[in-house]
Amino acid sequence: MAYTIEQIATALGAKAFGAVDLEIDGLAEPADATARDLALAMKPEYAANLSQGKARAAMVWSDADWQSLGLDAAIVSPRPRYAMSGLTTMMDPGQGWGDGIHPSAVIDNTAELGPGVAVGPLAVICAGAKVGAGTIVGPQCFVGTNAQIGTMGFLREGVRIGARVMIGERFIAQPGSVVGGDGFSYVTPEKSSVEQARQTLGDTGDTQSQSWTRIHSLGAVRIGDDVELGSNCTIDRGTIRDTRIGNGTKIDNLVMVGHNVEIGNDSLLCGCVGIAGSTRIGNNVVLGGQTGVSDNIFIGDNVITGGGTIVLSNIPAGRVMLGYPAMKMDSTMEVFKGLRRLKRLFTDVAELKKTVSKNDASD
Repeated sequence: MAYTIEQIATALGAKAFGAVDLEIDGLAEPADATARDLALAMKPEYAANLSQGKARAAMVWSDADWQSLGLDAAIVSPRPRYAMSGLTTMMDPGQGWGDGIHPSAVIDNTAELGPGVAVGPLAVICAGAKVGAGTIVGPQCFVGTNAQIGTMGFLREGVRIGARVMIGERFIAQPGSVVGGDGFSYVTPEKSSVEQARQTLGDTGDTQSQSWTRIHSLGAVRIGDDVELGSNCTIDRGTIRDTRIGNGTKIDNLVMVGHNVEIGNDSLLCGCVGIAGSTRIGNNVVLGGQTGVSDNIFIGDNVITGGGTIVLSNIPAGRVMLGYPAMKMDSTMEVFKGLRRLKRLFTDVAELKKTVSKNDASD
C-alpha cells in the first residue's frame, strides 16, 4: 500500500518537508532505495550513501540539511529509531495468509474461537481451547487441550502451545516456538554423583551409577499481555506451579526458559539465553545474548548482563554484569585488562629472576 510523505509523518508524529504529496510504498537503505522507497538515512554516515541509490525522500536526523542531500522530501523525527516502530508497522505486507478457517485445519467441536479468528492450513486446535477475537493461528500450528490465547494474537508457522497454557492479549510467537513442553526434571533412587558434587563443590564421593527417573510436569505456563517469542524458543511448563512470563516481556530466538521460572514485566531476553529451573527474574531485566542463568537464584529489577555472561548466584537490582562468573561490568573489564597484561608480566618477572640470580652469583 502506498502512503504520501505527509500521511507517514502524521502517523508517526513527525514533521514532513518538501514534496509532502510524494507517494511511498517501500522502505530501503539509502544505497538500495528506488524512487518509490523511503530511504532510512537517520545518521550522517547513512546519508552518505544516498547518492548510490535513487531515493527522492528519506527519514533523516533532526538537524539534517535534507535539501543538500539531493532529496525532494524528508521526514524528520526527534528519535528516528523509535519512529521506525510505527514506520515498519505501516509498511509490513504481512505473511500473505487468507482470512477465515482453512478447510484443512482440525478444530475440536468444543474449542471456542472468537470473532475474526483466522486458522491456517493444517493447524490443530484441541478440545476446550479458547482463542480470542482477531487472533491468527498460522499454518501447522498446534493449540493444546484447554489452552487459552487472548485477543489479537499472532502465531506464525509451526508454533506449539501445550495443554492448559494461559496466554494474554496481543501475543506474538515466531516460527517454531514451543510453549508448554515438559520440564527437564529427573531424579535417581539414591543420591546421585551430581548432587554429591554440587554439595562438595567437586567431590563425587563413592556414589554408584544409577538410571534417571522422570518427574512429570503438572503445572502449566502463564504468559501476560504483549509478550513476544522468537523463533524456536522454548518455555517449559512448571513441575507443580506454573512457569510465568510477565506483561511486555520480549524473548528472542533460541531462548530456553526452564520449568518454574518466573520472569517479570518488560524484560528482554536476547538470543540463545538459557534460564535454568525455578529461577526468578525481575522487571525490566535485559539478558544479553548467550547469557546462562543457574537454577534457583534471583535476578533483581533493571539488571543488565552483557553477552556470554554466566550467572551463578543472586544479582541485586540495578547491577550491570559481565563475564564468567558474572561480576560487575567494570570489575570484569579490569580482569580482562589484567589477562592481556599477563604475558608482559611473565616476561618482566623472568627478567627480574635473571637479575637476582646474577646478583646472588656475584656475592
